[in-house]
Amino acid sequence: MALALDLLSWICILAGSAIALIGGLGMLRLPDVFARMHGTGMIDTLGIGAILVGLMIQAGATLVTVKLLLVLLFVLYTSPITTHALARACLNAGVEPLARHLPADGDGPSKG
Repeated sequence: MALALDLLSWICILAGSAIALIGGLGMLRLPDVFARMHGTGMIDTLGIGAILVGLMIQAGATLVTVKLLLVLLFVLYTSPITTHALARACLNAGVEPLARHLPADGDGPSKG
């Protein structure tokens, strides 16, 4: 049973780390601030969430697990609020999403 819990915790930790890495690459590669917010949202919710769940499995039924759960709930509560506030501030400052500048035919920007 202990081996199965260790394996499950490491799967969660590695999956969360991979998601955080992909989200970090998205922050660097995506074209505008609104698309980059998607990358940060992935890091906050999925990446940190999976890592914290893996750490909770490792800690077992201890006070550390309760503290990790509180951190997870705090992150899951504040991350969407922060992203929404940032998006609203960008819109109020006049920053437009890149999708508004793409052609209407759906083929994306012209290459020629």
